[in-house]
Amino acid sequence: MKLKVQTLDATAKGDIELNDDVFGVTPRADILHRVITWQLENRRGTARAARERSDVARTGKKFGRQKGGGTARHGDRRAPIFVGGGKAHGPRVRDFNPSLNKKVRALGLKMALSSKLASESLIVVESLDLGEAKTKALAAQLGKLGLGKKALFIDGDAVNDNFKKASANLIGLNVLPAVGANVYDILKHDTLVLTRAAVEKLEARFNG
Repeated sequence: MKLKVQTLDATAKGDIELNDDVFGVTPRADILHRVITWQLENRRGTARAARERSDVARTGKKFGRQKGGGTARHGDRRAPIFVGGGKAHGPRVRDFNPSLNKKVRALGLKMALSSKLASESLIVVESLDLGEAKTKALAAQLGKLGLGKKALFIDGDAVNDNFKKASANLIGLNVLPAVGANVYDILKHDTLVLTRAAVEKLEARFNG
């Protein structure tokens, strides 16, 4: 499929042929849901475990007599009621290592890219090269592209330094190199902006 290429100030810069195997896949909610769930679970950090009653190194001998002591009945000193005893219902180490086949992950990324193209939320620009890192000048240029509230820019091997600096203070605008393209970030933004280099990298990633 052909898509027009623009510069950052929305000037026409020719066309680009998009690979239908990457940008023409019919999105499926179940696949996208699985990939996003896998991504977010991989981000989670486990809690540091607290020592519970069975983990505390204290004597197991019964504390005091059962009757006649004039106080409450107790077993050993590891009970949570005592200072130095175990924590009651404390945090435990949990394992968040979900597995997801590489083919499903790749399919999810293709579907995310395809959904942006199908909804006309995909823009291809020539490059992100800027002469100087000026936020005000960049904001004026991007205003002509018709971006939504949140836009994700994906470049080739690395994001242009001047563009990265100039866009850092623009709310709702994020940048990634092509290697960092992922389903969650693509779907979270209203508009996806790819450079020519990013398109080549993404297509090579699936065809390699």
